[in-house]
Amino acid sequence: MKKLVLATVTVAAVIAAALIPSGPPVEAASPGFGAAVSSVERPAWQTDDSVNALATAGNVVYAGGLFTRIRPGGKPAGEGEAIRPYVASFNRTTGAPSGWAPRLNGAVWSIATSADGKWVVIGGDFTSVNGVPRNRVAMFNATNNQLTSWNPSVSYRVSALAISGNTVYLGGSFGRVAGTTRNRLAAVTLNGALLPWNPDADDDVHAIDLTDDGKRIFVGGGFTKVGGGAHYALAMLNLTNGRASAMPAAAAIPPPTDDCVSRVKDIDTLGNRVYVANAGSGIGCYDGVLAADATTGKLVWQSKCLGATEAVKAMGGWVFKGSHAHDCSQDGSFGDNAGIRHLLVQSTTTGKFGPWFPSTDVGGTTEVGPLAFTSGGNDLWVGGDFTKVNGKPQQGLTRFTNSAGGAQPTRPAAPKVTSPARARTTVTFPAVVDSDNITLTYTLYRGSTKLGTWTRNSYPWVRPTVTTFTDTGVKSGQNPSYHVEVTDGRSRTKSAAAVVRVK
Repeated sequence: MKKLVLATVTVAAVIAAALIPSGPPVEAASPGFGAAVSSVERPAWQTDDSVNALATAGNVVYAGGLFTRIRPGGKPAGEGEAIRPYVASFNRTTGAPSGWAPRLNGAVWSIATSADGKWVVIGGDFTSVNGVPRNRVAMFNATNNQLTSWNPSVSYRVSALAISGNTVYLGGSFGRVAGTTRNRLAAVTLNGALLPWNPDADDDVHAIDLTDDGKRIFVGGGFTKVGGGAHYALAMLNLTNGRASAMPAAAAIPPPTDDCVSRVKDIDTLGNRVYVANAGSGIGCYDGVLAADATTGKLVWQSKCLGATEAVKAMGGWVFKGSHAHDCSQDGSFGDNAGIRHLLVQSTTTGKFGPWFPSTDVGGTTEVGPLAFTSGGNDLWVGGDFTKVNGKPQQGLTRFTNSAGGAQPTRPAAPKVTSPARARTTVTFPAVVDSDNITLTYTLYRGSTKLGTWTRNSYPWVRPTVTTFTDTGVKSGQNPSYHVEVTDGRSRTKSAAAVVRVK
């Protein structure tokens, strides 16, 4: 008779299990990965410098930034390049360039597309598009890629854009729009008329987004006042008069001090939730993500990871996070000794980390990592200043999809086997990780005989203790061979075999 002895799970592993978002994974196309998209990068062209902004319309992804050239994925700098000064467009299905290729004379910091896919608006530092004067903003017809006559003329950088109905909302560092005072926030119709909407922020605006029903607008940045009232970093504004409504969740962002100024860098809404990303200056300054009710403005949850969060994107039950998170011990997760996590996903319900762990590095001019996200619903495009994705050369731009498949579990090490007593062996093996799954199934074999199956939860930074199996189904003098197989429900990896002589 065989005797099965299961190892106890460490406290760290219990914590890991508790961090798994409640409810089933959403939007996975097939078994093999748990979040809305796989962690395996798909083919895409790349850029020669940072991508600061992304937007999607139909089957086209629009990118803007500091880059001036693009090249095929995997190619080194200078090989196969095409000139694309500060903007480019790509086919969502293939990752290859598409037809939109205007010529600008300055960097792009924001892009927005209309819900009907007809219009593309860009904002930044430029003053010329295709040789035509366009001060910091320009609009294109997405059907024929032509520059339109829309020309509000903005006095300084436009770093945030949103389109709702017939209105384009602008945010940035400017003080005048169409020759009229508009401090850092303004609204212009699709016909080019400046609207009276004038929230009047006292410092830069980095992010703008509206609820899906177009009834509320959220703005974020480094401001301390909007409309003369105290509103630090985050505000919920009236669409008609621009006045700030009460938003209790904003109090979760610590007020500025000499040692810490935390700015909102990105905002994304989904349903009746708004998700807000912050980047702080100074050691220990708030860099996290919060979720709020988009009607009441009340806080739903908050993650206080350190390492500036530059981009958030909500899809289904998940919020994708682009940052250089290096210490999430405040949330009961990994500490400063676990390395930097540039790409993570969090549950929209709890804020706890979910099963998605691809990686990038940092590089380029900004040296931050991921800076911008966009999605067409079944994919996630990531722009930034990185030069590698999942350890492979890929600069500035990458994409992940829900195509069938997913990452494989890492190959387990050969089990450790001893024979502590006559007619008995003890087999131990540790957990492994999978970059788009948390829960994995382990099966131990003696030769071709299955000895036991276990389910273990593990994160790249937290793994259970080894599992121990005591095998009494052997005889003295035998030389049995043991191996472990691990599966994520789709793919399977197998360890090398370990042999022991039984006492």
